[in-house]
Amino acid sequence: MAEKLEMMSSNIIQENIDYIASKFPNALKEVMENGKLVKKIDFDILKQELSTILIDDRQERYQMTWPDKKKSILLANSRINATLRPIKEKSVDFDNTKNLYIEGDNLDVLKLLRETYLGKVDVIYIDPPYNTGSDLLYNDEFSQDFDDYLLNSGQFDSKGNRMIQNLESNGKFHTTWLNMIYPRLKVARDFLSDDGTIFISIDDHEVHNLRKVCDEIFGVDKFVTSIPRITKQQRAGQEKYMDISHDYILVYSKSDDFKHIIKRNLDEKNILKDKNGYYIAGDTKAILAARSQGYSKGGDYDFEYNGKLYKPVDSNGIRNRWLWTKPRMEAAAKLGILVETQNTLRMQLYLDKRFDDLTNTMVDKDPNLIFHTSDFMVNGKYTNSSGFSDLQKVFGKETPSNMYPKPVELIKDLISLVNNKKAIVMDFFSGSGTTAESVFKLNIEDEGNRKFILIQLPEKYDFASSTFTSKTICDLGEERIRRAGKIIKESSGVSAQKLDIGFRVLKLDSSNMNDVYYNPNLLNQGMLEQLVGNVKEDRTALDLLFQVMLELGIELSAKIEEKELNGKTYFVVNENDIVACFDNGIDDDLTKELAKIKPIYAVFKDSSFTTDSANINCEQIFKSISPSTTIKVI
Repeated sequence: MAEKLEMMSSNIIQENIDYIASKFPNALKEVMENGKLVKKIDFDILKQELSTILIDDRQERYQMTWPDKKKSILLANSRINATLRPIKEKSVDFDNTKNLYIEGDNLDVLKLLRETYLGKVDVIYIDPPYNTGSDLLYNDEFSQDFDDYLLNSGQFDSKGNRMIQNLESNGKFHTTWLNMIYPRLKVARDFLSDDGTIFISIDDHEVHNLRKVCDEIFGVDKFVTSIPRITKQQRAGQEKYMDISHDYILVYSKSDDFKHIIKRNLDEKNILKDKNGYYIAGDTKAILAARSQGYSKGGDYDFEYNGKLYKPVDSNGIRNRWLWTKPRMEAAAKLGILVETQNTLRMQLYLDKRFDDLTNTMVDKDPNLIFHTSDFMVNGKYTNSSGFSDLQKVFGKETPSNMYPKPVELIKDLISLVNNKKAIVMDFFSGSGTTAESVFKLNIEDEGNRKFILIQLPEKYDFASSTFTSKTICDLGEERIRRAGKIIKESSGVSAQKLDIGFRVLKLDSSNMNDVYYNPNLLNQGMLEQLVGNVKEDRTALDLLFQVMLELGIELSAKIEEKELNGKTYFVVNENDIVACFDNGIDDDLTKELAKIKPIYAVFKDSSFTTDSANINCEQIFKSISPSTTIKVI
């Protein structure tokens, strides 16, 4: 019998319960809810299992908390009946591009994407609201059904606005912001690959809270650095006491080490390799102490290396000392990291390796190859005015005067720190689309093949001092990507021939399925008389396909072929990942054609088969031609 797809976001709570139960089976309990037996975790037992002492809930502990924090955790794990619908007319090169632009509340979108892109995103950059006291924040109230939520407390009010103003006077200044950012970061963590990195722009108002939240979500040991960025170079004199001209970028990595985070402004043809790793010829480090470092008897010795005797003598012929003790020098010689110059010995610098405790050496990466956080303080290309100039280059006189995007060079350089030319880059507060333009430019510079996933709420926006006709931030972002991609490709000549400047536009919407799909017991005689089906009337076959792709974990950038046979339309995804036909009256000829593709999944509507025998025939044909195919119905 064909399996029925759930057509909902993944049940992360049940997955976590199953995982905990596999480790602590005695913490699993069964309770009755709404007449059904369900699995639950006994948290008292679990807490005791994870403690070496008797647990007392009143025991004081170091923790970061605020009102409704538990609701934020619940919110991150809750399921939704929603989908992502493709918008071909807004897309660029829909059939071939690997880039995605998604309109909708980022928390809902992240939940829908989580199963498909679990552990696949290499770089996340976000620029969330700074919480200055006038910022608009996402209003997260998910107690209602999705359709009611869309109007009442979700994405849009009657004027199309989705935000609430977070003023200090409302008494929830920090709480509101924390309840907004926490569930989004908690879900976002699941997207990061094993060595994935997240960059978060923030200012003084919440940097202290954000650091604690990220320590909790990503782990204290996953903190890489806090990069200070100069926001303006001129002295405006508008602050009460000091002119604030900086903000921060917090950096966390999923990996325990950060060897993948190195600058990419190297000519890779000059990078060599030996038994110790990668290095650049001539990049060495002095192991003879400078006079200013003082004298030490333990470092004053002659050392024989490759048949030659080296003395700790400086360029003036004055005897000094080695920085290393003799045993340490011998260990370095054994490793083969000593480099002979005309008069002395130096140490070879390696790009990708930290020596073990045998040598007790410092980190062996050349400091010139590692980015300095001070770079972002002294370089004018990273200022807010540079970000506005980037927008002007794309929109000219149409540039809104009240847009404050981050500079392309800033995002490009952050992405370049992650040493992966095929990285998937995500930005779920994408604003005007700076991240997409940054990916385009970086791919041109180093012939990379990075792909982006951008998510933005389609909030209405008053584009001041602009003739731009957009009504929402998404309209502006999509148009910027179209124009910027075209400008970059036209100005880059031959090197841009293979550059993917397209993007598939998708929008968050309620599920394609009617309520009877999820609750068939609600189907009454009146609904039967009206022939109420599983699928909403305004939904297309392509809409259904994308919800199926989400359900089955197929990337939404996958190649989709639309074909026809005997008047029936069917889709082939990624050559044989999915074949799907949502037409009614499927016959044996079409079924045989689909089975010959030998797909992993074959998906149909329940109503595609007019009789039970037609359904059975379909299963028998697949069993005969492609027995490994899993048949699903919606």
